[in-house]
Amino acid sequence: MTAEAQQTLAEGLGHAMARAGRHGPVGGLLRLSGGANMQSWRFELGGEAFVLRRAPSAEWVAGRALDMAKEAAVIRAARAGGVPAPEVIAELAPEDGIGLGFIMRCASGSPDPENALSSPPKLLDEIADAMARVHALDPAMLRFLPVLEPAAGVEALAAQFVESGGDRPPIALGLAWLRANLPSPAPLTVLHGDLRIGNIMVDRGHLSAVLDWELAHLGDPHEDLAFGCMTVWRFGRLGKRGFGLGSIEDLACAYEAAGGTTFDPTRFRFWLVYRTVWWALSALSMGKGWRSGADRSLERVVVARRAAEQDLDLLLLLETDAPAVERARALPSSPPPPAQGEGEPSAAEVLTAVSEWLAATVKPHMATSRERFELAVAQNALGIVRRELAGRPNPHDKALCEAILAGQTTLAQPGLLADLRRRVLDTLAADMPKYPALSEARRLWESQT
Repeated sequence: MTAEAQQTLAEGLGHAMARAGRHGPVGGLLRLSGGANMQSWRFELGGEAFVLRRAPSAEWVAGRALDMAKEAAVIRAARAGGVPAPEVIAELAPEDGIGLGFIMRCASGSPDPENALSSPPKLLDEIADAMARVHALDPAMLRFLPVLEPAAGVEALAAQFVESGGDRPPIALGLAWLRANLPSPAPLTVLHGDLRIGNIMVDRGHLSAVLDWELAHLGDPHEDLAFGCMTVWRFGRLGKRGFGLGSIEDLACAYEAAGGTTFDPTRFRFWLVYRTVWWALSALSMGKGWRSGADRSLERVVVARRAAEQDLDLLLLLETDAPAVERARALPSSPPPPAQGEGEPSAAEVLTAVSEWLAATVKPHMATSRERFELAVAQNALGIVRRELAGRPNPHDKALCEAILAGQTTLAQPGLLADLRRRVLDTLAADMPKYPALSEARRLWESQT
């Protein structure tokens, strides 16, 4: 951001804070790292710290069920209901000239996943308690929240799959499984929609705030329980399926003890598969948002490649339905890597040289965590292209997807599971080779070869 743009942002924040009765110069303006959908800016005024939550553009939030004002209203209601939610101080207005968003008092602690995952086990109890408090909120007080019921939700995902190309077989398998395993609708409950490690503030091992309420809606409480247990949100804690902090049983017991609904493993599994499909499609939509110009940040195109992570997670979730003979079948071999060239450097080598130059020459001069985060994203993007040049399998197969969704092909088909396992492993190795579940899947699947 240029100095002029930063000054404009500071002036707009000053105007918004003045409407809330807080006057003085805005200082210490800093863009925070993270946030796949919204921007977060920390600033100081009158000796206190605040955070601006802002949409990257009006186009980016135009199709969302919750606009920024409604998200702020949900946070206020949650805080009033005893949920450890941030205090909303002010909302942006058009005359502020800095877009759409709202301002919160800065909560204590850190959202860093490593900070949360190194906390005492009691943090899981505190998360369960916060979730139960969210689910105890009166839906009648938040009538504007969208409703998610299983059947309608699955068909919305199926439509989104078609819009994204309809050609990734693990997603098609997930959709077919969801259609075959629809639970009955549950009593409508207020859900956070994005409650997971990374969206909570943790201060000295204790939960201090639940963040990022943009996906709040009404639905089955098992959806919230399942979302935070997805592999992607456990950040490498593969053996601790309950938010990366304990077991599913630990989470369920803590949630019920806090007044939550009785835990149902069948409903939990449905929503675990549902949200894994949802996140795969959400990742793909990042590329669409970048192409449309709604948000041209580099992070969008890199996150879009994270769909390969969910391809893997879906296979791990669904392969238990395959016959034992297919689960035991050896994987086909990967194509051999391209031979090391001589003479002029290859395109992949040029990309490696650029990445090394960025690390050696540019990184030492970066002053903020946001700049270092963006550099890491850029280096990740260069790595994706480099590995694709070296040989990335094609993850797309529209004909197979159509057969799966029509019920003509299942994981009982001889060789299909083994072929998909190999394709997913090699695609993920090209797109996101550091994904923690990749090495575990290799251990499980390649030991059969």
